[in-house]
Amino acid sequence: MEIEKNKLINIDEDSDAAIILASELFRSGKVFIYPTDTIYGIGGNPFDENVINRIAELKNRNEAKKFIWLLSDFERVMSYAEIIFDDHLEFLHKIWPAPLTVIVNLNERTSEIIQQKTAAIRVPQNAFCLKLLNEISRPLISTSVNRSGAEPITKIDDIVSNFSKYVDAILFNSKPIESTSSTIIDLTSKKPKLIREGSIKFVELLKYFS
Repeated sequence: MEIEKNKLINIDEDSDAAIILASELFRSGKVFIYPTDTIYGIGGNPFDENVINRIAELKNRNEAKKFIWLLSDFERVMSYAEIIFDDHLEFLHKIWPAPLTVIVNLNERTSEIIQQKTAAIRVPQNAFCLKLLNEISRPLISTSVNRSGAEPITKIDDIVSNFSKYVDAILFNSKPIESTSSTIIDLTSKKPKLIREGSIKFVELLKYFS
């Protein structure tokens, strides 16, 4: 079914309506596309198995591969994560919000709920995302708008053409957004490990740990 016209929302024209719609979709177990501090993301509730399966299916992606979570601030991150190294805590306090995703250990409660020990988490440098995350008070899935193995789609016309049939809403900006994905590092052990270099260079990040 084609996406309804009222489910294609220009955030720049009505940000409040976009926040209300996205939060309602999140809470009702729906899937939507939205702009982040890097590229457009496919979003939904990471604690809803149907949402996870639906996103994995529309991306033709192995369900064992986990999705990035966005959270509103460092304190919210610590509701789900267990970060034991002081320099990691200090680093994240300084760097976020930023287009940097970190893989961290989850606390026991969260790990038991979702049956995984780690998660890739980011506090995004994007006003719309932060407002939405504050509104839902939960982690939000953020995965690139593409089929598995293909390049992320960053132009809104192409996103509508390729994905409007498979999501419940598309929220977009008038101006083109960043076309570079976030940098991903692994902080599950003492020494930071580069997983993917994106908007921020790994060599710049290492300066925080010297």
